Amino acid sequence: MAVAIILLNILIIATFTNIRGGGEVMNVYLVSLALADLLYGVLVVPFSVYPALVQQWVYGKIACRIIGYIEVALWTVSAYTFMWISVDRYIAVRKPVRYFTVQTRTRCQCWMAFTWISSAMLCCPPLLEFGDPVFDQDTAVCMLDWQGMAAYSVTLAILVLGPSLITILYTYVYIYGAIRRLRRGFLAHDKEYVTALSENLSNPTHVTSFVLIVSFWVCWTPLMSIKAYQQLGGVPAVPGQVRFAALWLGISNSVWKAFVLIFLSPQFRVMLRLLCLTVFCKRKSRAELELLQLDMEDHFL
Repeated sequence: MAVAIILLNILIIATFTNIRGGGEVMNVYLVSLALADLLYGVLVVPFSVYPALVQQWVYGKIACRIIGYIEVALWTVSAYTFMWISVDRYIAVRKPVRYFTVQTRTRCQCWMAFTWISSAMLCCPPLLEFGDPVFDQDTAVCMLDWQGMAAYSVTLAILVLGPSLITILYTYVYIYGAIRRLRRGFLAHDKEYVTALSENLSNPTHVTSFVLIVSFWVCWTPLMSIKAYQQLGGVPAVPGQVRFAALWLGISNSVWKAFVLIFLSPQFRVMLRLLCLTVFCKRKSRAELELLQLDMEDHFL
């Protein structure tokens, strides 16, 4: 799992950073997601291998505390990033004519910087001795003691899950409504708006982003449900095999993202082809690479 997470997310980051100008502003969010998953694959998953074999934590209490903090912080980054992705898609439908004016690359980068900083600050209590981390032998991962920090757990859930889920539901309900109105011809706007909206909705980025968001929440919902059940009393106890499957199903989302992009995003496939030509075909003429990149940019438009 660690090797797959590391290799696939390095591939995603290299693919997006290889192109001139960075491509669509959506790529800023996807690079942020890939970076969070990459750090998870480097800093969390490998430290579960040996403890899983010996059935105990061998790296010390401080390391367990740091890893418990990293887990929650990186998950929070991903949840907030998917919220920003839904906002981006909403603006693309709500203001199709002014989308590229409103959603500048600099603004999106600022949002991502704010997301990483706020996530790091929200998840600080485990580092401040507010609760001892616990090594779960069934899942082989150090986690926060959620039951021992009930107030913090509820506050974090409200601050992370509340804005994220409400924003995602609102934005995609609006997008679905806009698609239905467009197909039925009920849009009370000028021709320029309708044309821009039609072209925008034909962009496969809408489908790709929606599948990424759904896959993230589907993968993590079982674990969140188990945590909520335990917080409410947890009687009878959840079997260890169920908790193991729920946790690693969530972590596996860091792998599926690459396959979603490969199968659903024509832009990503073109960028991946460009990366392969750049890395493996060093004798390829520079002019040919420039033509391919121009073709990719035309494809974006």
